[in-house]
Amino acid sequence: MMRWIGDLFLLVGAAFAFLGALGLIRMPDVFNRIQTGTKAVTLGALCFLAGIGFLHPQWWTKLVIIGGFLLVTSPVSSSALARAFLIAGVRPWRAPEDRDSTLEEG
Repeated sequence: MMRWIGDLFLLVGAAFAFLGALGLIRMPDVFNRIQTGTKAVTLGALCFLAGIGFLHPQWWTKLVIIGGFLLVTSPVSSSALARAFLIAGVRPWRAPEDRDSTLEEG
C-alpha cells in the first residue's frame, strides 16, 4: 500500500514539474515565468519528496528538512528575482487592448 501511495505522489510531482516547465515556455513575460517556476515546481518537488518518503520511510527526517528549505528559499528567491527585474526596468506584460472597442470609438 505504501508503494502505491509513494508512486502516486511521484506521478503527481512529475505532473506539476511538467506543468511548471510548460508554463516557463508559455508565459509572456519574466514575472509570470517566475511565478510558474516558483509555485508549480515547488509543489512538484514537495510531492517528489513525499513520494520518496513513502518509498523509503527511514529518510523522512532528511526529506522534511529538505522540504522546509524548499518552502523557505523558493519564495524568497523568486521575490528577489522579480524585484531585481523591476529595478532593472523590465515592465510587466499587459494584454493588448480590445480591438473592437477601439474600432467603435474611432
